[in-house]
Amino acid sequence: MLSMNADYVPRIKLMGFVSYKNPWIHFKRNTHEHILYFVKSGELHMRENGVSHVLRKGDMLVLEPHLDHEGTQKHPCDYYYIHFEHPDIQQAPERPLSLLAKQWIMSENQTGKDDGRPLYFPKTCTLTQRKSLHHMYHALSEMLQLYRRKHFNRSLTALKFMEMLIELSRESLFDELEKNSPHTKSYMKVHALLDYIHEHYAEKIISSDIEQRFECNYDYINRVFAKLTGHTIMRYVNQVRINHAKELIEATHLSFGEIGYLTGLDDPFYFSKVFKKYVGMSPNQYYKQVRDKE
Repeated sequence: MLSMNADYVPRIKLMGFVSYKNPWIHFKRNTHEHILYFVKSGELHMRENGVSHVLRKGDMLVLEPHLDHEGTQKHPCDYYYIHFEHPDIQQAPERPLSLLAKQWIMSENQTGKDDGRPLYFPKTCTLTQRKSLHHMYHALSEMLQLYRRKHFNRSLTALKFMEMLIELSRESLFDELEKNSPHTKSYMKVHALLDYIHEHYAEKIISSDIEQRFECNYDYINRVFAKLTGHTIMRYVNQVRINHAKELIEATHLSFGEIGYLTGLDDPFYFSKVFKKYVGMSPNQYYKQVRDKE
């Protein structure tokens, strides 16, 4: 498992697709960048730093910089390759993947501002589900088209590549949870609920709607939610609302009534009460504090 600081977008150095109909063996080299391989058909036999890999349809491998790698056997093969650089990518800490997966579910949906939390994605993996393979082929084909364009090709390709790594991360960590946790379905519902809250915090969110949308008992999902996040569902919703209210106070000159409306707390008195509960001061006091720092 590799760890990448998601605040930085990788720099694409080279990308392409090759199709060897006759048996072929990869040449030996040592590069300054990472290289991702994804095999579409056939077999690609590689050795990196003494460790051998056999890649077949749906297999992905990320080779690391400053390590010797070479082919070990001749085979026909079709594969995509992406050479990329990144200022902050390394081996993930040696912790159980199931623990990393649980931490990821929580950190991906933190109520505070983004603080450079790492993105975990596998060094090697196999996509077996038809839907996952189709999605990967489509993503790589789209990236290759962008890469070959005349204008802004590397930048656009890098953004799509980052999106692909995020999807790989999500899929691999969900798979790990599914294999190692008896509560996987509940965790998945919590993860989906977190996404829902962050998308709909400005709307009215009530327990009966959550039960209907996520096909669950509210009291049960609330207990699982609190276990994973440290907050009850409604407390988390209000925390998200207040964090966005703070951002609006810091970045705009909207009235507190307008800010309350935009964050789902449209009663001015209730907005002020909830804001003070979570921040420790009134919206007006927070506004003055922010402006005094300018």
